[in-house]
Amino acid sequence: MGAIKSAMGDAVLTAMWVFCASTLGAATSVIATAIGVQGMPALFITTVLVFILVSIFGIIGDALGGASFNPTGTAAFYAAGVGGDSLYSMALRFPAQAAGAVGGALAIVEVMPMQYKHLLGGPSLKVDLNTGALVEGVLTFIITFAVLFIVLKGPRSPLLKTWLISIATVVMIVTGSSYTGPSMNPANAFGWAYVNHRHNTWEQFYVYWICPFVGAILAALVFRTAFPQPVKQKKA
Repeated sequence: MGAIKSAMGDAVLTAMWVFCASTLGAATSVIATAIGVQGMPALFITTVLVFILVSIFGIIGDALGGASFNPTGTAAFYAAGVGGDSLYSMALRFPAQAAGAVGGALAIVEVMPMQYKHLLGGPSLKVDLNTGALVEGVLTFIITFAVLFIVLKGPRSPLLKTWLISIATVVMIVTGSSYTGPSMNPANAFGWAYVNHRHNTWEQFYVYWICPFVGAILAALVFRTAFPQPVKQKKA
């Protein structure tokens, strides 16, 4: 029953995340235009918005019993030996996250004002298949390792942790923008692929599912090797 509850929480949280995160481009544009800035100042605005969003969703995720909106994050913490999941629970959570992402993507398409709909669409492959797969895998490896380090070995302040994660996320998004979008989140990629009728393609499975999972799990294994957990002493 616990695994089913986790899956339900993931579906709700992922739907909310895809809906809200998809407004970041429009929100940045509106704020940047209002104060008359562009370039790096606009990226700072995006980073602040990501920080606010991640902070809020951290609270909501905790309220939903540790819900997650990114399958690679769930897999990475499991592979790093710090997650509370099992293979069974992840087998339920991943489809639930994908389904939630579809709901969030469909919802934001319906309510987004027409003048900002061109900012929607989700990640898309802008290079050849193998290059895109490599980029998505490498970016997911980097962001996963960064998140593991920040969460488990970083500063004690939750706000500082969230700020560092937000910076890392925006840097990875900018880096991968001319390659794969990027996604670094298979559920988010699937949600938008479904909306755009590309969810059952080899490109979607290879670039946005296989390679991100490989990158995330490799990052977790490298982290686990670099920062082994102390062995618990058995009581006599």
